[in-house]
Amino acid sequence: MLTFLGFAMIATFLVLIMMKKMSPIAALVLIPALFCVFAGKGAHLGDYVIEGVGKLAPTAAMLMFAIVYFGLMIDVGLFDPIVRGILRFCKADPMRVVVGTAVLAAIVSLDGDGSTTFMITVSAMYPLYKRLGLSLVVMTGVAATANGVMNTLPWGGPTARAATALKLDAADIFVPMIPALAVGLLFVFALAYVLGLRERRRVGVLALPGQKAPQEAEVAEGGEEVEQAEVAEVAEVAEGDLVAASAGSAGRSGSAGPAASGASVGQTPPATSASTPTSAPGSAAGAAPEDGFQGLDPDRATLRPRLYWFNAGLTVALLAAMITELLPIPVLFLLGAALALTVNFPHMPDQKARLAAHADNVLNVAGMVFAAAVFTGVLTGTGMVKHMADWLVGAIPEGMGPHMALVTGLLSLPLTYFMSNDGFYFGVLPVLAEAGAAHGVSPLEIARASLVGQALHMSSPLVPAVYVLVGMARVEFGDHTRFTVKWAALTSLVVLAAGMLFGII
Repeated sequence: MLTFLGFAMIATFLVLIMMKKMSPIAALVLIPALFCVFAGKGAHLGDYVIEGVGKLAPTAAMLMFAIVYFGLMIDVGLFDPIVRGILRFCKADPMRVVVGTAVLAAIVSLDGDGSTTFMITVSAMYPLYKRLGLSLVVMTGVAATANGVMNTLPWGGPTARAATALKLDAADIFVPMIPALAVGLLFVFALAYVLGLRERRRVGVLALPGQKAPQEAEVAEGGEEVEQAEVAEVAEVAEGDLVAASAGSAGRSGSAGPAASGASVGQTPPATSASTPTSAPGSAAGAAPEDGFQGLDPDRATLRPRLYWFNAGLTVALLAAMITELLPIPVLFLLGAALALTVNFPHMPDQKARLAAHADNVLNVAGMVFAAAVFTGVLTGTGMVKHMADWLVGAIPEGMGPHMALVTGLLSLPLTYFMSNDGFYFGVLPVLAEAGAAHGVSPLEIARASLVGQALHMSSPLVPAVYVLVGMARVEFGDHTRFTVKWAALTSLVVLAAGMLFGII
């Protein structure tokens, strides 16, 4: 009964948010509360919620102060050199923009924190996507999948959990997996290339000022052929600015793009006509270019070039302390945010302004985390998670015993999507490892196979960082899920296949 209710609760949640019948926060709270009553344990709902909130409170605190810290680092220009390099590569070509999104997300993911990755990636790429009329769910999907592959780094969480649960060395798990993970990352780049070509066909070919746009007919995403017109006029723009020669948009105004010379993108200009490109289906409703999103303006007043090396050193020290576990991560981000705020903005009005600037993101993410605490609290407290895991493990045919590594890899996709990493690695993985050991399968192989589902896991509704991504990108969570799940699952399967091919799994 609890097994059925657990799967039904998750399915109901996903269907309602993807159909946009409920907001994620409302769904995360009301649906588990209802199913808790169905399970006959409504009297214990308060206990389950308090327990869930208690477990996720450190995560909420970490995300709150991480958003403030890295938001400040974005404000003061710490990541501008990386962004300039990516934007220089992009040159306002839709294909390059999407590939650049994957590359930027992968590079920033080296810090092991998904929220950081998404904040930096969206801050850098959002204005570019808006100006060129690219689909925002492509940005969120590519960023989440790239981060999911990189999330397997030893300091990212899953590898450490697997090592702890099975009493193994994290290096013995991760190092042999590097070739398979590299293949997975290359697949993400290839996927970004394909999606970028699709976006190029949909919005048109782009050219530098003075260049001639190709005249060939291109097939749009919906299958309609549209003729590529020459650029009707070259805007009087600064050197290096790009002009979009979008399909059928010969007379369109406001086509000037961001600086190709590498300057960071400024605030997206307001729409000037009804023909201004709009986001593809899947982007958040009402996320027009004039939505007030502030990109990485190279002339923003918050830049602190004289403090660049201080901020870089502080960030490196913070990441080193995280990796070495000098202090709990929430404490590190709390101290780091306070120090960065005090040094970069010594005047009280400036400090208040910076905190107010990031208050929306902090409130949205914290609200999502505590709402997710209701969901996870009910799943765990009622015993639904345990019954679901036991049912799945029990459903494995006896003849699959010698192939438990493959089974673990396949199960890691749905299980890490429908439950937290803690629930999977500490609750399910030891059972799978024990079943594998009975058939001579090494715990190391089981542990490595358990990592392949992380590309999909990073888009799970139970991952707080994904709400940073969709919130900053103005994308509906349901749209993101509908677009991303298939590509993320395919990426995980590629990692699994590569691991088996190389004899790692």
